[in-house]
Amino acid sequence: MVSDVITLGPNQYGKAETRVVALRRGTERHEIADLNVSIALSGDLADTHHTGDNSNVLPTDTQKNTVFAFARKHGIDQPEEFGLLLAKHFVASQPAITHARVAIEEYSWRRLGEHSFERAGDEVRTCVVHHDARETHVVSGLRELVLLNTTNSEFWGYPKDAYTTLPEASDRILATAVTANWRHSTESDWADSYWVDSYWTKSYADARSNLIAAFAETYSYSLQQTLYEMGRRVLDQQSGLCEIRLSLPNKHHFLVDLSPFGMDNPGEVFFAADRPYGLIEGSALRQGAPDAGRAWE
Repeated sequence: MVSDVITLGPNQYGKAETRVVALRRGTERHEIADLNVSIALSGDLADTHHTGDNSNVLPTDTQKNTVFAFARKHGIDQPEEFGLLLAKHFVASQPAITHARVAIEEYSWRRLGEHSFERAGDEVRTCVVHHDARETHVVSGLRELVLLNTTNSEFWGYPKDAYTTLPEASDRILATAVTANWRHSTESDWADSYWVDSYWTKSYADARSNLIAAFAETYSYSLQQTLYEMGRRVLDQQSGLCEIRLSLPNKHHFLVDLSPFGMDNPGEVFFAADRPYGLIEGSALRQGAPDAGRAWE
């Protein structure tokens, strides 16, 4: 019996979840950046897998130290800027490395004073940067943006079978915790402007605002409809973006039956269930947008 030929498949390595907090103390009014940075490098790494030859393997500890050193050397303003600096550095400085992926989570703090802050809930800003000799992709996003409409939402007209118990709803609570990721157009569209014009700051603020506005302003007959309207609104209002992907869990709110206590409940008291939940996922794509390549990985 002849054995199959076994070859090394796609691979990468790096330092995951380096937590870095950077302060700007230049004035009495301090600024804070709180990031979780994950790096993955790929390239000519076959020898370390086949023989243990580490001559092309930049230690992950070095990658961690680079995060801290770059935070001091360059400061941290926008996570996309910081991710681009790191990704381009590793590809440029390591001959064996041909591709770098830098994923960043940013945790928000609400200002209480000149040097006092309060953690701003569970919402997290995200970005993923891919860089190699051919192209650079940036995907920005957020997760745990919790939104709720108390009315202007219906759900009816769906198929019913022997296992269907859900009653049709002509007026319901619609709530979700948004995960959204939007892909920026090619680097030539933003490379000359983002450092000076605060491109990333405005782009993120606008995308978040457009997501919220579309959710609040859409009379919804399904969460799928709301998802598309949110994605469409972002792309329609922001020409620098070419694709957006959304994941919307349906945070179910069930009307509580108060009749055992001799009380009515005209749509005022609900039980907020955490699981199981419906999960609606989808995307909106600008016509003619370039292929995403590895941008979403």
